[in-house]
Amino acid sequence: MSTPAIADGPAPPGVTPTLARSIGPFQLFAYTLGGMLGAGIYGLVGRAAGELGAALWLGFLVAMVAALLTGLSYASLGSRYPQAGGAATITQRAFARPLLTWVVGLAVMASGLSSVATQSRVVAENLLRLAGLEAVPAIVIALGFLLIVCGIVLRGIQESMWVNILCTTVESAGLLLVIAVGIPHWGSADLLETPDGEGIGLSFLMTGAILTFFAFIGFEDTINVAEEARDPRRTLPFGIIGAMLVATLLYIAIAITAVSVVPWRELAAAPGPLAEVMARAAPWLPGWFYVAITVFAVANTALLNYVTASRLLFGMARQGLLPKALAAVHARRRTPHVATLALLPVLVALILAGDIGQLAAATVLLLLAVFTVVNVALLVLQRRPGEAKGGFEVPWPVPAAGALVCGALLLNRLATGDWRAPALAGALIALILLGYAVLRPKVTAEAMQG
Repeated sequence: MSTPAIADGPAPPGVTPTLARSIGPFQLFAYTLGGMLGAGIYGLVGRAAGELGAALWLGFLVAMVAALLTGLSYASLGSRYPQAGGAATITQRAFARPLLTWVVGLAVMASGLSSVATQSRVVAENLLRLAGLEAVPAIVIALGFLLIVCGIVLRGIQESMWVNILCTTVESAGLLLVIAVGIPHWGSADLLETPDGEGIGLSFLMTGAILTFFAFIGFEDTINVAEEARDPRRTLPFGIIGAMLVATLLYIAIAITAVSVVPWRELAAAPGPLAEVMARAAPWLPGWFYVAITVFAVANTALLNYVTASRLLFGMARQGLLPKALAAVHARRRTPHVATLALLPVLVALILAGDIGQLAAATVLLLLAVFTVVNVALLVLQRRPGEAKGGFEVPWPVPAAGALVCGALLLNRLATGDWRAPALAGALIALILLGYAVLRPKVTAEAMQG
């Protein structure tokens, strides 16, 4: 495995180019926060209100605690092993089982690619709404947007970071505006009122955690760019933990504002919950405002997932699990350009496939399984004699509890969700296993040794 570069800028002549460490602490924080503040919060508030009533703010708080366990594990692992490849790199180091590493890596990649394809279509549909050009085929706009995202990722990690900061600023400003116009209404609702009127118990808290857990997921994106961060032993934990805390404050304030302005029963029935809040608290705001913010939020999600998938592909190729050519780094731009371009035809095919909502739901199940594996991996590495410590260490009960929480959420989704998502998840795993059997990848000796 090549030694990560420290300097930024083009690689000197005759020197094999590597990824450049150029991401600062604020950029890493914004990157993690941008991965969390997707467009999902704008619809999630309504669904959560239907299940949790006016106490939906408590659901976000419980979900943050549950997600923070895994977030802390990722922060610790990222400070120990700041290398591209994320969960795949960690899995190989902990278990030295190429098949398991292959499954974990491709499961995360499937999640990222399905997200990029879905968000590309959503961006296209919202742009056409803003322009009033519904007659234009959305597929054309979606493919054009995908090419722009691919170009940004190819251009450089700094360009991707600055675009993320712009998008994160816009989506954060949208949420802060909702809070600002709604604060005068605070105190008008009973924030402990639940739909069944039976109060808040363990079942209620579990429902809240299950509903809102994925509003805090962003650490998988962050660990995949750890190799490009300056002083990742310090900045990566700061980015993950800081972003989770800020997101929690925003989500709780949004939840309190929403049920204070719109009664929770009406909020649950509203097609656009936060748009309904703004219509009542700030009727002067033009209707296109939140459509525009949605474009920024969804575009940001697509960009971050493209970056994650490209670094994951690059890291697995460097381990020997994928063709060596995918581990190439552009001498001038210092980006994994071959891996980035290799993803493009796959994404085009997914966009042309149409509605891949079931695929996205299936990859959510795979992500929960991956989070469980990563938490267990940290337990293994913590107990291994001679394993180097990171800049941020957590006690063993943290990854143990994280593994239990993610495992419980996975079992709950399997037991209560639509059968099609688990079936498709099983089919994806079968396809991944078939790919391993056909390709028989050879892991490098260094990767085998961890």
